[in-house]
Amino acid sequence: MSRRRKAEPLKQTARTPLSLRFGPRSLAFRVIAFSTVWAILTLIVIFTLITTLYRQASERGFDSLLSAHLFNLIGSVGVSEGGSLTGAPDLGDLRFSEPNSGWYWSVEPASEGVSGELHSSSMTKAILSPSVAEVPFNASFQRSYATEGIDGEELEVFESEFVLDAKNRAARFRVMGNRTELEQEISAFQRRLLTYLSLFGVGMIAINAIAILLGLQPLRRVRDALAMVREGTAQKLDGRFPAEIEPLADETNALIENNRRIVERSRTQVGNLAHSLKTPLAVLINEGRALGGAKGQLIAEQAVSMQKQVDHYLQRARVAAQRDSVVYRTPVAPLVQRMVRVLQKLNPQTALSLSLPAVDIVFAGEREDLEELLGNLLDNAMKWAKSAVAVSVAPISGNKTGSGKKSGAGKEGAVNLFEISIEDDGPGIPEDKAREALKRGRRLDETKPGTGLGLAIVADLVNEYGGVLALERSSMGGLKAVVRLRSLH
Repeated sequence: MSRRRKAEPLKQTARTPLSLRFGPRSLAFRVIAFSTVWAILTLIVIFTLITTLYRQASERGFDSLLSAHLFNLIGSVGVSEGGSLTGAPDLGDLRFSEPNSGWYWSVEPASEGVSGELHSSSMTKAILSPSVAEVPFNASFQRSYATEGIDGEELEVFESEFVLDAKNRAARFRVMGNRTELEQEISAFQRRLLTYLSLFGVGMIAINAIAILLGLQPLRRVRDALAMVREGTAQKLDGRFPAEIEPLADETNALIENNRRIVERSRTQVGNLAHSLKTPLAVLINEGRALGGAKGQLIAEQAVSMQKQVDHYLQRARVAAQRDSVVYRTPVAPLVQRMVRVLQKLNPQTALSLSLPAVDIVFAGEREDLEELLGNLLDNAMKWAKSAVAVSVAPISGNKTGSGKKSGAGKEGAVNLFEISIEDDGPGIPEDKAREALKRGRRLDETKPGTGLGLAIVADLVNEYGGVLALERSSMGGLKAVVRLRSLH
């Protein structure tokens, strides 16, 4: 006797939409997220580097311009015999003639014997400078510092003391540039650069995401091909795959073929066993009947019981061999309609109603197993019904737990299920007797014909397919048997 296999919960077989799969566990999400983070970090580094270099270049240019203006100013100013500062400096920049522009120059006495003061027309007020103690001159008698301008702007000042003649008369020259204007130009450049890099980054991330999704498309083709194999619409993974995916497809096809050979070998062994037991059991039955009497009848009855038990467990072995292999496809509606018609003819005194859904339901199993399952349930309902039996088939979407007295034939899983309900208006089964009715050979009423194997066979078949069998109280007053099994799309 084969070891009874524990039923597994029904698993979800529907293909999850891409939007639901695109999460932290998704390979595409991980690659795109990593590349996006890397692109953002790269663009931040590029932005920082470019703005730093631009600032350094702008400040060097600004300082060079002030230095050039300072030397031009020194070359344009002299001192008269009387010691007055003379000259009309033209630094070639209109900003020095625009009032309060932030660009100024001034020349002041720095030694005795020098008088007067010169300044640009843009300088409408005196601009103080720090003392030499606060900002000393360097060896070239030059210094630079920052100060506040006339309108509150920040000024960069280049200052130098220069001897004007042989009498060592000296003057202090200052050239002031608008540092706030420089900062505004740098900020405007940073904003433009940020805009361009952002647009470039968005485009780069989008192109990268598209490339990654297209690159992973062969994996989706493999998934779809495997789903077709699992649903029984294909025998192997067909199509051309990239060089990186092709070995996986080849190994998967080899695994499918090996699994198919195992199933066929199991079927062959089951058939051989059935054939080898058929003749000895037939001989026992015939000999028992020929022997006659109580002993002969006992031998014949036991041999017939052995034959039924062998057939049942051989069938279970066949179903178990098919589990987790390529799924068979059995349309439910035509099979149920045919069986209902047959039973209606055999039981014309019983009103038999049938309710089928508008959608096509396909059972993930073999036709013979579904026939035996329905046959036993319908036969049981017809046997106990007073005048009416109702059969209904319906798909189930979403998690649904069976109520009533469960057979223990399996645990209900997720979606992609269908439900077969068969109820009658007979006496029903008391709650404390529901489990007894599912035990092999147990008959609750010995006055009715039968072997007591019907519901037990149904429970075993449902168990092998990982489904659920529930015995409930029918609204018609009798028993309601509810079977939930896996369906295909």
